[in-house]
Amino acid sequence: MKSTLLLLVLAAQCLWILGTVTVQESRLRSDVAVLLETRPIDPRDLLRGDYVILNYAISDIPRELFQGPAFQQPAIGTPVHVALAKKGDFHVAVAAYLRKPKGESRPLLQGRVVQSNWTAGQPNSVRLEYGIERFYVREGTGEPQGKLTVEAAIPPNGCPVIRELYLDGKPFAEAMSDIAR
Repeated sequence: MKSTLLLLVLAAQCLWILGTVTVQESRLRSDVAVLLETRPIDPRDLLRGDYVILNYAISDIPRELFQGPAFQQPAIGTPVHVALAKKGDFHVAVAAYLRKPKGESRPLLQGRVVQSNWTAGQPNSVRLEYGIERFYVREGTGEPQGKLTVEAAIPPNGCPVIRELYLDGKPFAEAMSDIAR
């Protein structure tokens, strides 16, 4: 009886791990990939090690990009769908929706409102987070010097996943090992 229970517990744990890996790999293999411009801030997490905070150019969405009827200031935590289009080397925000639009052919990222700047006579914008603002790196490499860009996969649900972080056009790990030499 005890050995059967132990085997069931071990099998459940293995299935959970395999399921998690399968879900993450399917998100990374999404057909849609975009290159995003970043502005880094470099902290350190005592429990998890070095990481880079990534601040995206598409994180601040001006009011005029919002589409749809009678737009009002969104509350903190409101989901926003951002349509992207390639401009030069990077994808930029070209439209934003409070409800996921049907038939949108452009890549759509889903973010959440973290700050609204709505004041009379001032530029109106909404600050979004997409869930890809933190990228963990090998210890001692959390303070890169150079231009960081992100290649993100966008699965059908719109929640992006970082495929690769680039430092001056090279994959991050490769660029940091070149610097260490």
